[in-house]
Amino acid sequence: MKKSINARRNTTPIKVWVFPDEKEIITNNAKQHGLKNSAFLRSLGLNIVVNGVIDQQAVIDIVKVNADLGRLGGLLKLWLTKDEKLKSWDKDSIEKLLDEISRTQELLYQKVSKF
Repeated sequence: MKKSINARRNTTPIKVWVFPDEKEIITNNAKQHGLKNSAFLRSLGLNIVVNGVIDQQAVIDIVKVNADLGRLGGLLKLWLTKDEKLKSWDKDSIEKLLDEISRTQELLYQKVSKF
């Protein structure tokens, strides 16, 4: 019978003595990374980079905001080239678009600066 690489039940455990507050911190950090305590501590002990679930969600949020910024920039480009589709847009509409671009840039900056 072939042994599974991921089966660790019959391997040697390492006991770590921690205070209750330390255990709580380790448990919370493991949950934030989508891992069990043992997998989290094993990864840290083996110097494996632990990618968190929160990091992945932040990247998704940044990509969405960046896509919005691209769409707004596309509309501005169409207006500047005097495209027939945007012929009915007046100066106020364009100023609103520019304000929206500024707000979206600020939102993107806020999300990126969290890291």
